[in-house]
Amino acid sequence: MMIRVGIVEDVTFMAEMLKDNLTQNKQITVVWHAFNGEEAIEILSKDSDIEVLLMDINMPKLNGIEAAKIINKSWPSIKIVMSTVYDDEENIFSAILAGACGYLVKDKSYESWQESVLEAVDGGAPMSAGIAKKVLQLLRHSKPVLQAEVENFGITIREKEILENLVLGYTYDQIAVTLFISKGTVRKHIEKIYRKLSVNNKIEAIQKAQQNKIV
Repeated sequence: MMIRVGIVEDVTFMAEMLKDNLTQNKQITVVWHAFNGEEAIEILSKDSDIEVLLMDINMPKLNGIEAAKIINKSWPSIKIVMSTVYDDEENIFSAILAGACGYLVKDKSYESWQESVLEAVDGGAPMSAGIAKKVLQLLRHSKPVLQAEVENFGITIREKEILENLVLGYTYDQIAVTLFISKGTVRKHIEKIYRKLSVNNKIEAIQKAQQNKIV
């Protein structure tokens, strides 16, 4: 399957650099480039046939985080990966809450951006190493849920097993092998988990499951 990617970046040379790098992989094609969140939403309203959106944060008219909120709500199947120079906790947390599944800092080796796109499509959460550490810290220090507020949200035993594998950082393929089920079945279970927990991505699912002592 050819992976269709959209790039939202207000710096032209950066967008061209990303495009040139990504298209070296024969599985990836960059179908369009927008200069800001507003333009990206306009393009998606006409043609939303993409799998991954690489999006900057600091852009004119509509920034990446606000755009991610709208895009995630209107086109939830699109994997949003933030591509930015910002590595502070506020932007990281805001991006995750907005529905981003990944967060890459622009000083990341460009050879690994192709891998990040493939990882996002495969159900992973691509992140620069330093960002991953900060996300773990945010999860560890998140406000605990009172015992009276704890719920299991109707999570089944199989869904709990899948959540436990997500906590370990396993991809859809790895979970399928571990649980002796197909990758498609893993996807269906995760979609059900997201609906039951009322979350939009893997990180939110893990956080809510841990807060409610499901895993």
